[in-house]
Order: sequence, then C-alpha cells, then structure tokens
Amino acid sequence: MVQLSRHDDRLLSGAEGKAKELAIKMMIRTAEISGADSLIDVAMAHVNSCFYSGQVGLDFAKFLLAEGGQVACPTLTNVGLIDLLHPELRPEQANPVEVQGARELMAIYEKLGCKVVWTCAPYQLDERPGLGDQIVVAESNAVSFYNSVLGARTNKYGDFLDICAAVSGRVPLAGLHKFEKRRGEILFRLEGVSQELLQEDMFYHVLGIILGRESGVSIPVVDGLPSDTTEDRLKALSAAAAASGSVMLYHAVGVTPEARTLEDAFQGHKPTRIVEITPEMLVSAREILTTGSANSGDALGGVCLGTPHFSLTEFEKLIPMIRGRKVHPQIKFYIATSRFILQKIEDKGWKQIVEDAGITLVLDTCTYFTPVVNKLNGRIMTNSGKWAYYAPGMLKLQVAFGSMAECVESAIRGKIWRDPRLWSSAFWGRS
Repeated sequence: MVQLSRHDDRLLSGAEGKAKELAIKMMIRTAEISGADSLIDVAMAHVNSCFYSGQVGLDFAKFLLAEGGQVACPTLTNVGLIDLLHPELRPEQANPVEVQGARELMAIYEKLGCKVVWTCAPYQLDERPGLGDQIVVAESNAVSFYNSVLGARTNKYGDFLDICAAVSGRVPLAGLHKFEKRRGEILFRLEGVSQELLQEDMFYHVLGIILGRESGVSIPVVDGLPSDTTEDRLKALSAAAAASGSVMLYHAVGVTPEARTLEDAFQGHKPTRIVEITPEMLVSAREILTTGSANSGDALGGVCLGTPHFSLTEFEKLIPMIRGRKVHPQIKFYIATSRFILQKIEDKGWKQIVEDAGITLVLDTCTYFTPVVNKLNGRIMTNSGKWAYYAPGMLKLQVAFGSMAECVESAIRGKIWRDPRLWSSAFWGRS
C-alpha cells in the first residue's frame, strides 16, 4: 500500500484538474509495481516525451495541455525530432507528417511550462542539481551523468512517465532514489592500462562500451581513472555505457562524488565480480564501433560529431584544428550542439570559424535520428561511441570510429585518415 500525502490525495481527487489526476495515478501505479511505499518530491526533471515518435505522444501531450497540465518543478526538454532553427537542413524526402507532428509536439511542451532547451546534455547548463538531489531524467546518457558525475538521484523514466512525474512533481521512492540501491556491484580494474592511453579521449568511449556490455543493469565501479578526468570524458563514458548496456549509474574511484574510496563505492560490501580490463578487451570493444574495416585512404561519406551534444570545451579543442581550413567539398560535416552552447561560441567568435570551415551546426536534435542524416550516404565517421554504436542499426549506414582529430583531418582530406600512433597495437597495450 503506497502511503500518500495530503497533496497526493488532492491531486488524486481531481481538485487540480484531470491532467494532474492522471499524472499522480501514473506515479502511484509505478510505485506499486516497483514496491515503493511512498512518493517523494523532485527538484527538477528532464523529459524525453517531447520527442515525436508517433501520434500517441502528440495525443497524450494535447490531453495534458487541454486538462490544465503544467509542470510542477523546473523541467528541461530533451532533443526533439527536428532542428527548429534550421528547417533548410531537412531533405525533400523527410516525412511531412512527422515534421509537422514534431513541431506541434515541441510547441506543446513549451506551453506545459517546460524550459525548452532541446538538448540531450542538460548537465552542460549553468544550473545543475547537486549531490543527493532527487530528480527525474529520461535521456539515457543524462541519467548516467546526473547519477554518476553529479551524484543526483534518478531512475530512467520512460516516455509519459517522465512528463507525469514533472506534472505531479512526485516519484516513487525506489531504485536509485534510495542510497542503499546505489551501491557498486562489479569492480573494473584499470591496472594494465597505460597512462598514455588514459590521456586519450577515445579511450573513454571504448571503456564505456565495455562497462555497458559487461554490466548490463548492474552498477559498475571503475578503479584507476585519473583524479582529474574531465567532464567531457565522463560524458563519453556515461553515453557509451548507457548505449551498450543499461548503465544508469557508475562510480569512478577518486573521481565521482559517491566513490571517494573503494569502500565508499561499494558501501562497505564486496564486489560481486572483478573484471580486469585487458588490451584484448579494449581492442575488441574499439572494433565494435567501426563497421568492417576503415583504413587510411578509404572512402568517406560524412562526419558527425556531438552525441551527446558538443560542449564548450569540445569546441575549444576543435577550433585550432579547423581555423583557416576547409572541409572537402564532397563531405558533409555536422556537429550537434545545444542553443546554450551555441550562444557561448557566438560570444567567443567561434561560430563563424566553424561555419567558414564548411561545418554545419545542428541544434535541437541529434544526427543519428533527425531527418538531416537522410542526406548522408557511404561511411560516416564519428568520435562518439554512442553514435557509432547506434547508427548502423538506426540509419543503416557504415560507421568509422576515431578521434576528433582523425574526424577533422578526414573531413578536410575527403577520405579516411588514421593516426598511426592511435591504431598501433602497442598503444593499446598489445605486444
């Protein structure tokens, strides 16, 4: 039996409208299924129901709006299906019903009171939840990042549940909302990984693939990451682990806030399993991210960066690579980012440098499912483990995974370029 507060009872009675009545009913039923005995308030939400995936999502949003629905806590929007600011990016063959449905749905979520940021990386915004804050998140990489890197507490909320949680302002006290459920379970040791490899961004995408595939829904603990591991690298780890498995929370000893020590990460318990990360595991996971072979000189169809959305510090790395240079005329080069980061790069004068180089900025959405990518063909290069993992199945495209520098140089040359150092067996620890 779920214990309800007076506020819950009021919503359940319909006193604040049918939208809130339905929202609290959804939360109560979710609590019953998850075995929770009470509901708790949430400090913020990040919802994915704003992404158009069919008429049912639009009908549900229309119902909420018509019946007085408004979000009860600060609520951010995940990406939508389309880039609202750049309609010219949509190819002629884009489904007009889907485009119109996406535009209408995105407008409704603004009317529901959401802050329309249209980003899969809301943790890059200035205002962020803190350690122990109870929140609601739907987007998989954001669930992992908020839980792991910031120490906020959320389960992964699917479509409709996320907006119902935001409208009611309540969620079941279950799963990762509870301290004891956040205990690490599997220990991953990096003793055999060289310091040189730990300083490469692509390592964190590859490690994320291993964590996801080895952990499934269990909570991994990583021992051996540098104490100054950047948020960009933790973002890569979060996204790849969530994509290749169902990792909603990981701990990195000495790096993430709930893992100052191994004992903290495991809450005084012993790991259920210990995994030694070997060169063979790393190379195998790396190879998963490329379709077939992709060597220097091979044909290239395009480049897609920014999954999750490109950060300010990623642009900072990019600018010296492209300043005064031009993408090959036969190559489409897309970078997905948020409006928030766009404003920052405009203020720094970087947007013009990016566009002068022949790179197209995509906002509000992601390139592995937006109609933009219908313009691409051939092998696409990316530095994102998540994009490389999803795109072959979702887009039916061949993918080449590489570093940011490799992606940029390949786009400029018009064919795949590989950095021999990064692809040598010795670099990955193989003799």
